[in-house]
Amino acid sequence: MKVSIAVVPVAGLGTRLLPATKSQPKEMLPVAKRPVVQYIVEELEANGIKQILLVTGKNKTSIENHFDFDHELTRHLREGGKEQLLPQLEYERMRLQFFFTRQRKQKGLGDAILCAQHFTQDHPFVVALGDSILGLNGSSQTVGQMVEVFHDQRPACVIAVEAVPAENVSSYGIVQPSGEESVFQILDLIEKPSLEEAPSNLAIAARYVFAPGIYQAIKNTKPGRQGEIQLTDAVRALLQAGEKVIGFRLPPGERRYDIGNFESYFKAFIEFALHDSELGDSIRDYLKEVCSENR
Repeated sequence: MKVSIAVVPVAGLGTRLLPATKSQPKEMLPVAKRPVVQYIVEELEANGIKQILLVTGKNKTSIENHFDFDHELTRHLREGGKEQLLPQLEYERMRLQFFFTRQRKQKGLGDAILCAQHFTQDHPFVVALGDSILGLNGSSQTVGQMVEVFHDQRPACVIAVEAVPAENVSSYGIVQPSGEESVFQILDLIEKPSLEEAPSNLAIAARYVFAPGIYQAIKNTKPGRQGEIQLTDAVRALLQAGEKVIGFRLPPGERRYDIGNFESYFKAFIEFALHDSELGDSIRDYLKEVCSENR
């Protein structure tokens, strides 16, 4: 069965990015010229996704507005002689169907995914976390490759992973791989372990492909820390029930840009700005000048 549905959780409060996220979603923060969530949606479209369900929450209506047609703005640009800006709105014409639902309480990522059950029903689906961009300018083909692995091996899920520094393992879900291959069976996984508990330094990299069996696993998962239902715990329950779970290493040279804290957000913004086709060279010269002055 072709995987053409994606679920994008965007309901989090973004507390690590306060005060920037007090009145706007972290997913709408700009990285160079586009908001985070636009990169993710464009990536999904380029990987064959046709329908996207965004799981939103309080104060997230700007995400819905961003992907809607803004006829008044288009008319304003045309009547004001600013037609040269119209290509910046071409994303509105992506051949995608958008759907929205709310996670009414902050009960964790697992609960956010559970909100999608009536939408995806018995179909397999992609999950793309709304605060992580794959590839420079969202150019990744990883999701399409993960879908191919899902079709070939028929697992309960395929999870993208990447190696992270040892000091960062406690910030991620960490998997235990069966070997060194780029595609491998996951033997175990644990949410935010200590360095001593971590089975490896391979962190879950914000992209998944799930069979619908994940929903029952989530329903059977008890809330963990802070009363949240962890998606990692639900996947671990699938493993313990004898289901096959596959890990997919991000291809060499492909990076995940995490917009979950200010340090990684600043770094992503700078890198994307430096690669801007129009302004990248001048930004690079400016940074060299600033760095030279502050030595």
